[in-house]
Amino acid sequence: MAMSPKIVDVEQALAPGAFDALIDARSPAEYADDHLPGALNWPVLDDEERARVGTVYVQESPLAARKIGAALVCRNIAAHLDAHLADKPRQWRPLVYCWRGGQRSGSLALVLAQIGFQTAQLRGGYKAFRAHVREAIGPLAQALDLRVLCGRTGSGKTRLLQALRAAGAQVLDLEGMAQHRGSVLGALPGLPQPTQKRFDTLVWDALRRLDPARPVFVESESAKIGRLSVPPPLLAQMHARGQPLRVATADTARVALLLADYEESTLAPEALCALLEGLRALRGGERVSRWQALARARQWPQLVAALLQEHYDPLYERSMQRSYPGLSTAPQLVIEQGDEAEFAALAARLATTDPTPA
Repeated sequence: MAMSPKIVDVEQALAPGAFDALIDARSPAEYADDHLPGALNWPVLDDEERARVGTVYVQESPLAARKIGAALVCRNIAAHLDAHLADKPRQWRPLVYCWRGGQRSGSLALVLAQIGFQTAQLRGGYKAFRAHVREAIGPLAQALDLRVLCGRTGSGKTRLLQALRAAGAQVLDLEGMAQHRGSVLGALPGLPQPTQKRFDTLVWDALRRLDPARPVFVESESAKIGRLSVPPPLLAQMHARGQPLRVATADTARVALLLADYEESTLAPEALCALLEGLRALRGGERVSRWQALARARQWPQLVAALLQEHYDPLYERSMQRSYPGLSTAPQLVIEQGDEAEFAALAARLATTDPTPA
């Protein structure tokens, strides 16, 4: 007997093992903007088709748009059935969603249900999921025992976070999810940042997978990582309830670490100078020109030392005093050489002991 798709809410859709596949019926551009974790993109209208139908809807009539849209949707659904269903058993359980849980996901879900698959459609679509993400980040963060690595630029916080993960500790890598190193020079070559919606979803997904019974290590961050905003409820929890840990790294090691991290900048001095140009209003023309001269002369250790002393360190001190008033009495993690072995040893100790005061 022919079946209709079951309508489920966000919590049901996200339940572990509830569905064999999550299918996003929106256009590729909508999918790229953000999507449910692990979702596949089976667009019933591609970007160009969606724009075309929308134009007809506005310029001609809803009926004309629906006629064109229906034909396109039928052809696209048929193509997805041919491409993806050959190996799917009758017990296959797909969940389908679109922007609001309307016609696009309804059309695909109905066809899959009519075939006989155990099909569900997400009530409210992606819009409902987005609301869930925004509402859930705060409570998820509040439940965690956050250990915040606080250290000046170049102190190796990211390396320590990576070493902690390798040692079996729980980490929340915000810069990794944001695809940015968190400073004016922190863009990753050839790797664009995700959208704000996508970043929020990645943070939410990471938070929900963490065990509240175990510590979670995270880097101290400003409100923005590149052009992305750290979700305010998470940042508030880091400031209000996070246990700060002072990462104190020798200046010579900081310079060496930064030169390793930003090696690509030494290959393009003029591109670096263009980035430094953006600091004129904050640091003054004379100082920025001096930094640019060091870059053009390829005097990299001198440039890094000057940037640390004259730009990054003063910013750090002001930011930390505002965000973590108790930092001066927090446990200190000393790094002398900044090599892999030192980070690994420190991470192993942190992963098995509690450095915070009783």
